[in-house]
Amino acid sequence: MSAKRSPYRDHDLTPLAHSRLKIIGIAFCAGLLLFCIVWLNIRRNNEAPASDPAQPQARAGDVTPLPEPRAAGTGASDMPEARPDTEEERPQLVETTPPPQPVAETAPAPPSAPAAPTPAAVVLDDRPVPLPGQSPPPTYPASALRRGDSGTVVVQVVVGVSGEPLDARVIQRSGARDLDRAALDAVRGWRFQPAHSNGQPMQATLDIPFDFKPAE
Repeated sequence: MSAKRSPYRDHDLTPLAHSRLKIIGIAFCAGLLLFCIVWLNIRRNNEAPASDPAQPQARAGDVTPLPEPRAAGTGASDMPEARPDTEEERPQLVETTPPPQPVAETAPAPPSAPAAPTPAAVVLDDRPVPLPGQSPPPTYPASALRRGDSGTVVVQVVVGVSGEPLDARVIQRSGARDLDRAALDAVRGWRFQPAHSNGQPMQATLDIPFDFKPAE
């Protein structure tokens, strides 16, 4: 037995279908209107701005003619006449003194030991005389030089009849032990011309000063 179609089915769907069609139509119209608005805006933005009308050119009759050039030699030129250079206006060569050349600094001379008293010609005297070449000066001690010690030392030596020192001692100190010892050791190694009396050598004493000063 075939199923019977309900008489209410088509009747219920007809209003629904009409509503759907109505909604679709409204949506279509709204979309078309929006499309037209967008298209007009795009076209308006893409249009180039109208160029400004050309400025009217000056008419030939309004141009002011330039003044005619004046004849040369009339003195009407506004430019100052060129004058020959005089001796006063010519640049003068000024001689400058060359800068002084730097002077090379020289190293300070090393300190020298105090020189021994230079004996005059060996003569017969009542005092002994150091022999040249056999009385070297004392050596400046390195330790005293580093400290900057200086002073005067006087050594008294007893010279025998053979010219050799028999005894030596410091009778005036410099204040630095190294300087006193250097002077004493030097005199002990010297050789002398002995003193004489009535033509005969004799024993005598001699005071020998030494001045220790570092070289500046």
